Order: sequence, then structure tokens, then C-alpha cells
Amino acid sequence: MRETEANVEKRFREAVKSMGGKAYKWTSPQNRGVPDRICFFPGGLIIVAELKAPGKQPRPLQLKVIRTLRDLGTEVVVIDSFAGVRIFKEVITGVLNGLDK
Repeated sequence: MRETEANVEKRFREAVKSMGGKAYKWTSPQNRGVPDRICFFPGGLIIVAELKAPGKQPRPLQLKVIRTLRDLGTEVVVIDSFAGVRIFKEVITGVLNGLDK
């Protein structure tokens, strides 16, 4: 599978699902620059994700929205590769295992 933005997003959705979560597409016509996915996990964990093509960075407006969300206490991740998806899955699996205890 080629490492395009669409495929990174597909692999991300599959990873979230494999952890028992839901990754909803976030579209907000009145608010440009919102991240791609809002993810809900068991135990009430919510993470927002911006998914990019390999090596690409969020645009200035996206960075502003990400900063605003983080200032509000929201966990926001930016992932631009299959390796990034794998690391995200490892970290969140660890968090979810800690929530079970």
C-alpha cells in the first residue's frame, strides 16, 4: 500500500477501530482548518487527529486551530506516516490498558 494521505488516514481509522474506538470524520463548514478525525475510545478518552501525507505539515490555519484546541485541554495529534500510526496505536493501547486498572 502506497503511503499517501488517504492511506495514512485509512490505516489510522483501522487502528482506532482495532482498539475499540470510533474515528469520526470532522467537517465544520463554518470553521475551516479543523482536524480530520475526532476519536472516541473506551473509558471516555477523546483524541483529535490531523492526518497528513508523509513529510507534510499542517497549514497555518490548521496550526492555529490545533493550538486553540490544545489550549482548551484537548489532546491533538498530527500523524503523517504509517510509522506514526503504529506509534499512536502503541501509545494509546498503553493508555487504554492503564485505564482498565
